[in-house]
Amino acid sequence: MTYVNGANEPAVTQMRAITISREYGSGGGEIGVQLAKRLGWKLVDHEVAEQVARALNITEAEADAHDEHADNLIVRLLTNLSESLAPVSVPVQSLPSLITPEEYDEARRKVVEAAVASGHAVIIGRGAQVLLAGRPDVLHVRIIAPLEQRTAYVMRREGLDHARAQNRINTKDRDRARFLAAVHQRNPQDEHLYDMVVNTAVIELSDVVELLALALEKKARKLNTPLEELGPGTGLKNYPGTPRNFKMNEA
Repeated sequence: MTYVNGANEPAVTQMRAITISREYGSGGGEIGVQLAKRLGWKLVDHEVAEQVARALNITEAEADAHDEHADNLIVRLLTNLSESLAPVSVPVQSLPSLITPEEYDEARRKVVEAAVASGHAVIIGRGAQVLLAGRPDVLHVRIIAPLEQRTAYVMRREGLDHARAQNRINTKDRDRARFLAAVHQRNPQDEHLYDMVVNTAVIELSDVVELLALALEKKARKLNTPLEELGPGTGLKNYPGTPRNFKMNEA
């Protein structure tokens, strides 16, 4: 285990959080659960919607309608009603509380920021990779996998047939992408948002957990390193001449 400046605490304790962005069905959520247990850190996933619900005095179901969605459920419902030629009767109790996207977004941000302030949190989704992008003490990770393998995972985990599993994957991925684009003007597939992008096509979830724990420690060791000393050129000497193809004996 690595320690910093001769201190008794390991370097990894200086890190505040890990954010995990994930393609639906890639195992990202499960990796987050295992990683939080592995590190002894707090898991922040669906708790975001629960805490936002309490902060806004709404039900968890109403908060879920906004969670990682770009649009407001009631706006969609009223739009659909206005576009319908025939009048539609909708029970009042079925309508969610009229909270604006701005209110939900502010509450979401506060929950994520509070998780980082308390320290040692594994945060799943919720735009945390953008909200915390400027913090060197946060590790940002993206978990991906091929569609067919994700489909098989969702079929097994949720008991769906092939068509319904793929439909769920497409819907969830689309909602998450729209959310990040609408709220943060970013694309979740932008690899520059992350320290690591891991494909679970071959690497088992438990092995990914170990990789992320190692990456967390490696990044922790660089927290006190000046920015100008970081990057792929760190520790390299100047090339003696014009750069050319690498050879094994030059490694």
